[in-house]
Amino acid sequence: MDKKRIEGKTKPGARTERSGITRRGFLGATAAFAALAAAGNVHKPFSFLGEAQAQADVAQRIAQHFSSVKTMMGEFVQFGPRGEQTGGKFYIQRPGKIRFNYEAPSTFKVTSDGRSVVLENTRLKTADVYPLAQTPLKLLLDERIDLSGNKVRGVKQENDLTTIQLADRSMFGNATITMMFDPKSYDLRQWTITDAQGKETTVMIFNVQQGVTFDPSVFRIDESNINHWNRQQQGR
Repeated sequence: MDKKRIEGKTKPGARTERSGITRRGFLGATAAFAALAAAGNVHKPFSFLGEAQAQADVAQRIAQHFSSVKTMMGEFVQFGPRGEQTGGKFYIQRPGKIRFNYEAPSTFKVTSDGRSVVLENTRLKTADVYPLAQTPLKLLLDERIDLSGNKVRGVKQENDLTTIQLADRSMFGNATITMMFDPKSYDLRQWTITDAQGKETTVMIFNVQQGVTFDPSVFRIDESNINHWNRQQQGR
């Protein structure tokens, strides 16, 4: 697959804005996607309190804006539960599709085709497959942010970020996803996924382009290759 096809094409008028893992860690990066506290750039976990109506209004405006953003691509930095840092390029096509190409020396690639999420380790030739619907990533990749029922754990407004925390106990147990948006443009800036054990993985995105067109191969999962790797693992 050549680079041009992977990265997609920018539509006229598309906006550009400034805005990592072991097998176990993947469920923290897919069942789990801390912060840059040391750098002071990302907000630490917090408690959500009060102002229910104002919070609901802000959440609704963000949901409406985010539902209009169907595709985006850019760069990311990921911070894992033990402070490990990785980065690379990401591609999103909502609903349901995402791809993370990690920079060397990492040998991981994460792809969701709308149904399954696959973690590939190209060095070890292993692949782990998870249903998208059973990971908090689904809440990020849905057609729109689902504010129904008890999914919204809280909303917090600050000068530089507006934060929405979502959960679905029936699907993900105690895992949550905390999404942070620009308070003026409502553009997505970063997200933190906290798994059932309380371990956090944060992804910060930047140099983002919206309204891009991707070749379908960007989100295609090579099932024959995965099956081949799995057979090799079973034969060892």
